[in-house]
Amino acid sequence: MAIEANHNLSVREMDMQSVMHPFTAPAMHMQTGPRIMVRGDGCRLYDIDGRIYLDALAGLWCVNVGYGRSEIVRALAAQAEALPYYHGFASMSTEAPARLADRLKRMAPGDMARVFFGLSGSDANDTQVKLVWYYNNLLGRPEKKKIVARKRAYHGVTVAVASLTGLPVLHDAFDLPLARMLHTETPHHYWNAPEGMDEESFSRHLAEELDALIEREGPDTVAAFIAEPVMGAGGVIVPPKGYFQEIRKVLDKHDVLMIADEVICGFGRLGADFGCQVYGIEPDLISIAKGVTSGYVPLSACLISEKVWQVLSERSGHLGVFGHGYTYTAHPVSCAAAMANLDIMEREALTARAAEVGPYMQQRLRATFSDHSIVGEVRGLGLIAAVELVRDPARKAAFDPKLMVAQRVARRALEHGLVTRALPNGEALAFSPPLIIERAEIDEAVETLNRCIDGVRGELSREGVRLP
Repeated sequence: MAIEANHNLSVREMDMQSVMHPFTAPAMHMQTGPRIMVRGDGCRLYDIDGRIYLDALAGLWCVNVGYGRSEIVRALAAQAEALPYYHGFASMSTEAPARLADRLKRMAPGDMARVFFGLSGSDANDTQVKLVWYYNNLLGRPEKKKIVARKRAYHGVTVAVASLTGLPVLHDAFDLPLARMLHTETPHHYWNAPEGMDEESFSRHLAEELDALIEREGPDTVAAFIAEPVMGAGGVIVPPKGYFQEIRKVLDKHDVLMIADEVICGFGRLGADFGCQVYGIEPDLISIAKGVTSGYVPLSACLISEKVWQVLSERSGHLGVFGHGYTYTAHPVSCAAAMANLDIMEREALTARAAEVGPYMQQRLRATFSDHSIVGEVRGLGLIAAVELVRDPARKAAFDPKLMVAQRVARRALEHGLVTRALPNGEALAFSPPLIIERAEIDEAVETLNRCIDGVRGELSREGVRLP
């Protein structure tokens, strides 16, 4: 379609005049404008000005098979040509979601009975909240509705799950969190463990805190606990040893369901199909998204255990239809893309590759940054990691948040062709590359980040910030 003369703007100008960006400071965006990506290939991105970037974050933790996979594009096109859309309401169905649900049940840990599809991690976790409430109503427990998350957790941005997310930026000015949503301590040994406490003892300490929270609230009011196996946007926080085993004891004691948020960890990121398998988690409900299609098209799902499904199916007859669902639930094109994506994962053994290449990335990050003068901790597992910046590592002295140190490093890294991300809590920079990343590309990413941290350290010193 021809552009009218009075709309003959550049793409950058159209964006600045028309698009509202997520997780972006509007005033700053109007000063700097967008960085517009136009093409991707493997682990590389290309912007509208011809600059090339190594994407060390796989989009937003999601492009697991890398960019430019024609197999997924062909699957999308074939499904769109045959049947671009049909809904799942009133017992209607299409072939792709049926095949995908069967495949996901066979892949998943635990005894999963049914799959409910959505389009984002946020709506998957929002659906989980409603399923938990529905489940307890069917059991005649109308007061058992509170859900416990962790401080610094990230579970999405809808009203319900933004309340579960433990990050102030999702609460401030939004009148959140809602009632019924509770938060327990972050399982971060570096910042939160009492001095001298080892990881196993810290795990028991955290379980005791959760137990005390449930007792204070009343066990007959607490319905579920939601957790990412490794916390993502909240800082790439790896749980201390024995954490989930200790937490499970508390949940079983109080008959509290376990929701595993696998939106980031699922589909190979930790070197296993699911993070639950790495940590021996026995979930009642599982949320997935991102890696199920490698982000090529939107898709999410709730995996529902036999325990929960039996209650939902056997006790709901008096209610008639299950009053929840979306226009695009079980969208055939998204499900076809997921099947092609999982075919690539299986054929190229990308989960096993993450288990092999992930330790190399962890080793390179630790070897480079463990003794750096403004790095407090390097942490991660498989192909997810974080480098946390502090003013004085010896004293665990944090930077003044107003300095925005990690954001400055991330901006400098972009100028040097590296995509990383300054996470919204603390001063951590995230790594979560496509699972196809080569060792040479890991080396490139680590060396570039090192130069950028050194460059920002120099800026801080010139600005008079006291550093070791």
